Amino acid sequence: MTRKIKMLSAATAAFMAVSFAGCSSTTNVNSSNDTAADKSVSTSAASSVSSEAFEISAADKDVGYSESDATQITLSGSAAEINGSGAECEDGKLSITEAGTYILSGDFSGQIYVKAKGAEIKLVLNGVTVTNTTHAALLVDKAAKVTLTLNEGTENSFTDGSSYTLDGDDDNTDSAVFSKADLTINGEGSLTVNGNYKHGIVSKDNLVITGGSINVTAASTALCGKDSVKISDGTIDLTAGSNGIHATNSEDAEKGIVSITGGTIAITSDGDAIESENAMKIDGGDLSLTTGGGSDNASMKSDGNPNGNWGAWGDNNNNSASTDENETSAKALKGASIIIAGGNITIDSSDDAFHANGNAEISGGTITAKSGDDGIHADGDLTISGGTIDIQKSYEGIEGKNITVTDGTVNVVASDDGFNTAGGSDTGSTDRGGRDNFMQGDPNYSLTFAGGTITVNAGGDGLDSNGNLYVTGGTIYVSGPTNGGNAALDYGDQGCTIEITGGTIIAAGSVGMEVGFGETSTQYSVLHNFDSAAEAGTEFTVTDSDGNVIMSFTPEKTYQSVVFSCADLKDGTYTVTAGSISETVEISSVVTSNSTGMSFGGGGRGGFGGGQMPDGDFTPPDGDFTPPNGERPARPGEDNNTNV
Repeated sequence: MTRKIKMLSAATAAFMAVSFAGCSSTTNVNSSNDTAADKSVSTSAASSVSSEAFEISAADKDVGYSESDATQITLSGSAAEINGSGAECEDGKLSITEAGTYILSGDFSGQIYVKAKGAEIKLVLNGVTVTNTTHAALLVDKAAKVTLTLNEGTENSFTDGSSYTLDGDDDNTDSAVFSKADLTINGEGSLTVNGNYKHGIVSKDNLVITGGSINVTAASTALCGKDSVKISDGTIDLTAGSNGIHATNSEDAEKGIVSITGGTIAITSDGDAIESENAMKIDGGDLSLTTGGGSDNASMKSDGNPNGNWGAWGDNNNNSASTDENETSAKALKGASIIIAGGNITIDSSDDAFHANGNAEISGGTITAKSGDDGIHADGDLTISGGTIDIQKSYEGIEGKNITVTDGTVNVVASDDGFNTAGGSDTGSTDRGGRDNFMQGDPNYSLTFAGGTITVNAGGDGLDSNGNLYVTGGTIYVSGPTNGGNAALDYGDQGCTIEITGGTIIAAGSVGMEVGFGETSTQYSVLHNFDSAAEAGTEFTVTDSDGNVIMSFTPEKTYQSVVFSCADLKDGTYTVTAGSISETVEISSVVTSNSTGMSFGGGGRGGFGGGQMPDGDFTPPDGDFTPPNGERPARPGEDNNTNV
């Protein structure tokens, strides 16, 4: 489908003030008029990764050890005093070669080196500082698993140099703490890691954190686990020249995952804050994520022109095989699939706040986001079934191939479309970095609202489906565009459907490309254009013949066209009011419209297939559109005005 060119309008920073009285809403998903596509709500998981893959074992949380059975090591300079077996020190290299527990303290100039094939080793950090100017400060060459236990009340640190001396056996070593085995960090002490060469902490297997106060500063990635990064507790502060957290295995669907179930995590990264090559699941914790200089470093400038400096994030020269980074982006959450089931997530990102290369699910938690590009993006299907989503700034708010909302509270502020499914490309400028391209408009794809409370403040289309648009439940308020090249509601090309069978909606916007619900709807709806525009902040009300206000909404933007529907609408006379403007609407059919825009569908404009002009391009002069003859052509079997 060829998209119209949309005139861009800046989104206001405040959310809409809304009020609603009287109307009931339903959450019925399936309509009796399934003419275009199956509207059943998808409950499929965002990924095929087993739940066990995200779990953390009890052993990873165990901080206990027997001091009498442990080897005591006191470090000083390049030497060590060792009481016990399994360790030796020579020329600034403390080698650990046997399974067991080792308690480390003191200051050391050199390297702690673990080479104990198949062994499980616990390193108890009891106030230890290790600095190595030419290599990793801690290198695990061979082991089954190494656990770093941070003793309560102690401060510990590992620091590497800005350049390494490497040979053929360790030419991929590239972090201050580098492990070729599973690596777990637990305890109640603190750990500071300075990754001056490239990365902070790297595990070539699984990296697990279940406690401690951990501060990592890295020239490139702060935390990397090839197979997984799992966090259940702790206070973690990461500053990264590229990614904050990265799981890199792309070859095994059960690996390359990130799991966060608890802890307090703050990330400031030039690149992505958290990236998983496969699945990501967040089910707890408090996360604060800032990427690429934050949302002020946006893809579009405040004057509406593309930001030519946008997109140069991170440092590709600091990448290596351990993190498998071959391109830069500055997304806050990025994964092949993403599941958000809990937690509090605050985002200020230059790039997308949330980006799934496949499917995504949000069922709980709180997401508060300011984005210099998209708020939430899924290349595949996006399901929102709970939680609170507050997108305070974005270019496009929420987009995906199919989007289904069944529950939750969703607030979106977008300078372009609020919701966008199945399509087309971003609008506003062909030179804008970060433009997304989906497939063309297709009746096999849908934007479906079956529940929840949704508030949209959009400079482009409010709800834009380049396939079908279904409302079967929920409560929706749209403060739509102020220019005639966009609409509060928009849907796809020939063969696509826009219908309402339940729920409540008030969608306010401009006159010119407005569209209402189609004749397959089973719940009464109205598309009404006022004789003149109402100023931003002017309350809109619908009053029945008995004088009862059954719907009300206060848009944050100037508006002249309003689409409204709720279960209490029926045949009769209603008064619609916008401030001092009051007009009468006569309802005698399921779909009522007084729009005279160019339209064949949806009780309003839509024209040549859901919003496209004959030549596929439309630039309204001065942001407004007046149909050539003041009327739209009638659809077959339809009168040219009012009731459909």
